[in-house]
Amino acid sequence: MSKKPIILGIESSCDETAASVITENEQGIPIILSNIVSSQVEVHKEFGGVVPELAARAHIEKIDWIVQKAIDESKIKIENIDAVASTAGPGLIVCLSVGLSFGKSFASAMNIPFISVNHLEGHALSPKLNSVLNYPYLLLLISGGHSQYLSVEGIGNYKRLGTTIDDALGEAFDKTAKLLGIEFPGGPQIEILAEKGDPDKYQLPKPIFHKGGCNLSFAGLKTAILKVSKNIKSEQDKFDIAASFQKTILEIMYKKTKNAFTEYEKNNLNNKTFVVAGGVAANKKIRSMLINLCEENNYKSIFPPINLCGDNAAMIAMVGLEKFKLKQFNNLDFPAKPRWPLDESAAFLKGAGVKL
Repeated sequence: MSKKPIILGIESSCDETAASVITENEQGIPIILSNIVSSQVEVHKEFGGVVPELAARAHIEKIDWIVQKAIDESKIKIENIDAVASTAGPGLIVCLSVGLSFGKSFASAMNIPFISVNHLEGHALSPKLNSVLNYPYLLLLISGGHSQYLSVEGIGNYKRLGTTIDDALGEAFDKTAKLLGIEFPGGPQIEILAEKGDPDKYQLPKPIFHKGGCNLSFAGLKTAILKVSKNIKSEQDKFDIAASFQKTILEIMYKKTKNAFTEYEKNNLNNKTFVVAGGVAANKKIRSMLINLCEENNYKSIFPPINLCGDNAAMIAMVGLEKFKLKQFNNLDFPAKPRWPLDESAAFLKGAGVKL
């Protein structure tokens, strides 16, 4: 019986310090042996968002302990680890550098292969940790920093079909929460507040709703929330704004996902699998709406488990496992990449003057 590869994954792209050890069984199904995530919510709460320098300092203070804890919980001897996979981008460069440097040092000290991982590719492959997932598939990646539709043709092979031209969906949730006086990170709280509100109380804009294919825009919606939030007089007003905001998001994502289905089917009519990944994939209302939309359009819907939606190192190790089997290793001088799109050929769609 041949030894199955054991991969150590390290993640430090933003404000989670994370390490994980994974392997696979005889059928090639991934097995998570450990998955440790240390959040920095308390560090950044008083600032209402992530402060890069403080995040990097917290990574430096914790990373050796987090990696050791992941190895200890995996019950694997350190000398049996076959490769190290570290997030190299995209993200905050001062944060990326911590996990990347640690991973390189570990690989060098143990004389094992080093694998640099695109954080977005980690999200893209995260459902493989609990689902049998074959290429190609349509991916909706929705997180605090990214919102895009991609056709996933294989490891390292992505075609972007649509993206946000301004704010990411998770960013829109967090900024709306901040305007409602909810402590960082407030995005997940919007769903809770919305349960108590009237979703029809406020008519909010849906930017580029009728144009732009499956591209997205949330800046105008955020501005509208800023205006109505100035007239908050009661807790019920907050609930109503949250409910109206979430309803508007659901309508936007329903329409844009239908557009993405049409775009994807131009080249993949017989492989109708829809994967939703990233932190916002944990939103139950969005999940429910997208599952129903898939049923209406004969798509198979796949989501990672809730605990693997946010940033974690198991998804980084998952990419490492795939690349290890393909012998796709990297040199120890691989740089941190604050901007690293999955589809390198796609046009950069951000800022004023974007034509849709």
